[in-house]
Amino acid sequence: MDRVKTSFSIKNLEHLSGIKAHTIRIWEKRYNLFEPERTETNIRLYNLDSLQKLLNVSMLYKNGFKISKIARMEVNEIKDKVHTITLQKSPYDWSLGLFKLSMINFDQRLFTNTFDELMEKMSFGEIYQSIFTPLMIELGVLWQTNSISPSHEHFITSLIKQKIHSLCEKLQENQPQNTDQTFVLYLPDNEIHELGLLYLNYEILDRGYKTIFLGQSVPTTSLSNFQDKADKMVFVSCFTIEPNHDRVDEYLEEFEKEVLSTEGSELLITGYQAKYITKPKNPRVRIFESSAELIKEL
Repeated sequence: MDRVKTSFSIKNLEHLSGIKAHTIRIWEKRYNLFEPERTETNIRLYNLDSLQKLLNVSMLYKNGFKISKIARMEVNEIKDKVHTITLQKSPYDWSLGLFKLSMINFDQRLFTNTFDELMEKMSFGEIYQSIFTPLMIELGVLWQTNSISPSHEHFITSLIKQKIHSLCEKLQENQPQNTDQTFVLYLPDNEIHELGLLYLNYEILDRGYKTIFLGQSVPTTSLSNFQDKADKMVFVSCFTIEPNHDRVDEYLEEFEKEVLSTEGSELLITGYQAKYITKPKNPRVRIFESSAELIKEL
């Protein structure tokens, strides 16, 4: 059963803040920065307030403030100093910490405010590539080390998806400018990791193409329905978990037989499992190491 984390070990704090556990212990003992609870076996446990304070303290510390000076500040003064820094630093420097805070506290308003501020400075493509992508990689590590619960990851992922859906809806209000090809975006059977595919849908729409977004777990046989829908159908997929590396070539053979029989249709693939594909026999199957590489080809 998924339980929302409300207490954190010192190792959890290390993973979330980037401050070594040894350093946190020194700050706690020397400057009384935190007051953790203790288990019966004398293991430190920190609450959400301590985590939030540490994230803010680490921001100041990494920007040249001496820890002795930070320790004398009130909590609100620390927050004010952090806000001042965010106005001066690049978006990458401050947004990751705020997105993690919004996730830990399930704070949708903080997420939205941070996102809106980024959109004033950057394009959505820049935000996704330089901030959301590293964030999702970091969340994977945090989940594996039990520093966050699945609820935290689902919360932040859901908010990112909402933003992409909203941006795509605005783009779809306009008629496609490029009508020579239609893109069909789908994930193979049992593949559910659709965030990257949603982002590709946004980028393709932004370039004036028509897209048909099918989403998760689409059987190959269902894709043959699109053979006569347009002169050129371009299928786009992300192989994150499925098809597994031991059957990815078999999947492609089936796809070519079922779907690529129509002249002019193509399949563009990215994702972790794509690296296990041997060189495709069909030149209309193209493999890309990353979403960014695929986007350059559009």
